Amino acid sequence: MASITKLPSGAYRVQIRRKGRYASETFLRRDDAHRWARQAETRVDQGLAPNKSSVSRLQTFGDLIDLHITDMCEVGKPPRRSKAATLTTLKRDLGKEKIGHLDRQKLIDYGKMRAEQGAGPVTLGIDIGVIKMIITHAAAVHGLDISPEPVDLARFALKRLGLIGKGTERDRRPTTDELNRLFRCFDDNERLTLPMTRIVKFAVATAMRLDEICRVAWTDLDVDRRMLMIRDRKDPRNKTGNDQRIPLFAATGFDAWALVTEQAKELGHARGRIFPYNSKSVGTAFRRACVEVSVKDLHFHDLRHEGTSRLFEAGFAIEQVSLVTGHKDWKMLRRYTHIRPETLHRLHDARRPSPSDNLAAE
Repeated sequence: MASITKLPSGAYRVQIRRKGRYASETFLRRDDAHRWARQAETRVDQGLAPNKSSVSRLQTFGDLIDLHITDMCEVGKPPRRSKAATLTTLKRDLGKEKIGHLDRQKLIDYGKMRAEQGAGPVTLGIDIGVIKMIITHAAAVHGLDISPEPVDLARFALKRLGLIGKGTERDRRPTTDELNRLFRCFDDNERLTLPMTRIVKFAVATAMRLDEICRVAWTDLDVDRRMLMIRDRKDPRNKTGNDQRIPLFAATGFDAWALVTEQAKELGHARGRIFPYNSKSVGTAFRRACVEVSVKDLHFHDLRHEGTSRLFEAGFAIEQVSLVTGHKDWKMLRRYTHIRPETLHRLHDARRPSPSDNLAAE
């Protein structure tokens, strides 16, 4: 049986002795002490250890989100931008739901609501995946009596309804004319302080992401080998320490090394970041130029796609291209690969043996 004692401080100490187990916790409110005692006795009857008082106070899904964030911060893995945004959305929409009320139907209704708000199949799939992660974390790490099974059932239902699935893969590549129009727009804009033409060419030359371009430093540059170290590249399995060295060459039609050299001359020094600009400002300038010269449906990230495709068109194999793009999964690399059919002529000619080779063979 549980015994509750009021302490001189005004708090309440609850103690349970049941089936040879002993546990005690202290609460500011008597109701919280009674609630914990009932839960603790139930868990002992089930052969489980009583929850800590901090866990027993968890009432809503928002509490579980906060618990997950706190735990991840304690181990040095705080949520990054995309995950933090998802958690914020989930707390806004589901944070007030009682943990026991978050059943299959409630999650299906949530999925339908998000779809009506404009969330695509991939975004909704991420939402449901994070919900399961939070619930599983609470059950596995803190022993909370909650099952992720309703989340699995809701995911299956939302898939059947067509609300969860793979997104439409982009295959947008800029034409030479579109790139030249953008370059002229950048160069003719006297108010533009960003070297946008150089940045865009560098993006195609290296297949780097915009945030990577605006983050690399001169100390990351190996002048002797013409290599660039990209630190903490994006990787769903490893958020930090995923460093990669890439070559700065002219395989894509733009000379990455020449662009870096030009950037050093423009800055007048080689300190700090190579491209010391705000990535959001670069993205805004790119979008404005696209509107101004009527280049439709082109994103800055498509330049990474373009650079990757040009590497394949230059004759590099998948494993070689991955050394530039940083893809660990070659299946993911294929979605960036949209080779223009006309380039096959050049690849065929490059593989055709020359007359001198035939003579040597004889």
